Amino acid sequence: MACDITLGRLEPCKSAVGGLKAVYFVNWGDATGYTYNATNTDVIDTVTGTPSAYKYELKGTNSFDQTITSSRENGTTFFDQSVKLQLKSLDIVTHKQIKLLAYGRPQVIVEDNNGNLFYCGLEHGMEVTGGTIVSGTVMGDLSGYTLELKGMERVAANFIGDDLAGAGFTIVLGN
Repeated sequence: MACDITLGRLEPCKSAVGGLKAVYFVNWGDATGYTYNATNTDVIDTVTGTPSAYKYELKGTNSFDQTITSSRENGTTFFDQSVKLQLKSLDIVTHKQIKLLAYGRPQVIVEDNNGNLFYCGLEHGMEVTGGTIVSGTVMGDLSGYTLELKGMERVAANFIGDDLAGAGFTIVLGN
């Protein structure tokens, strides 16, 4: 594997914004293969199999981070992927889905407020490592769910080059 960099980077315009627009959960094993962009292997163009992507719309306090861990001594590099979510309102349907997410090992597609789609947990899936179900104390407090999902991958989360439907996902919206 070549380790030499191939490009520099110009200072970009100040047009990016933070935050997440939505997350999509894909059941582990539903996407059975991936076609990478011919000129940029960090981009997934299409998936095979019958993957459904269950969409959760987001507002407010949600984040996606990737931490690079590299060890010269061990000759290893990996990427910790972390998705933190705050889902407003308690209801029976969401309660069951949260339980299933905690039991499973989904892949997570993160859509940020810049329109980027990141495919997290591609090789190993992601695990719910913590969260809360809260009713709040006073009227202004959160009544809802918090979730933290973690994944550990050999490479950073790939971009998805097209919209999800164009890449081969069936989008499933909530009620």
